[in-house]
Amino acid sequence: MSQATAPNTATIEEVQTGPVPRHVAVIMDGNGRWAGERDLPRWEGHRAGMSSVREIIEGAAEAGLEHLTLYAFSEENWSRPADEVEALMALLEEYVATERAELAEKGIRVTVFGSLERLGEGAIRAIAELEGATAEGTSLHVHLAISYGARGEIVAACRSLARRVAAGELDPEEITADQFAHALYTSAWPDPDLLIRTSGEMRISNFLLWQLAYSEIFVTDVLWPDFSRAHLFGALIDYRGRDRRFGLVRSP
Repeated sequence: MSQATAPNTATIEEVQTGPVPRHVAVIMDGNGRWAGERDLPRWEGHRAGMSSVREIIEGAAEAGLEHLTLYAFSEENWSRPADEVEALMALLEEYVATERAELAEKGIRVTVFGSLERLGEGAIRAIAELEGATAEGTSLHVHLAISYGARGEIVAACRSLARRVAAGELDPEEITADQFAHALYTSAWPDPDLLIRTSGEMRISNFLLWQLAYSEIFVTDVLWPDFSRAHLFGALIDYRGRDRRFGLVRSP
């Protein structure tokens, strides 16, 4: 794990000098703190964070990433004050309305995963419109985790496998890690190579617990609304210096 206590930035030219990870996941943290430092309501921090979402998606496409996963709204976020949750759902609908056409034009595909049955009709309709409008995108695949919790995802995968066992379709002794991974929301995508967390918090907050098993982790003190593509590029350069062994030992 690497923690950047000062802004760690780079240019696209530096990024283009070497390889980049296929898949980057981001815990977008610090919206509330950003608003509090400016004596603004929390929803203003979330609105400011929307600009960083646009910035990082564009930066990821520019850098040549294949997959970008953004932790947009956790299952735990449902316990926040009702007015804040309502504002977040309204911002989701606003984001879709303002960004959908441009994302499609740039060839960026967006998919959404999580316990979506908890969302209201407006949010569900917005997600369907976003996924439909961008379905043909091939330049970058963006995955938005909404109403998502990794423990809930793992429990749902266990239930799915248990139903197959109960139906006689699967022998419990034949269950493999690959079969379990196939039962997760993210089965169609590679696991993240790099996890970025903003705001300096040193935890993964119930995010992609299975998928992050061997991901490199980069933590920065920069709050999400201040996180730019230059910060993303800096994290990509930092990742390039990691020695990924996946639990193995290099031969001398």
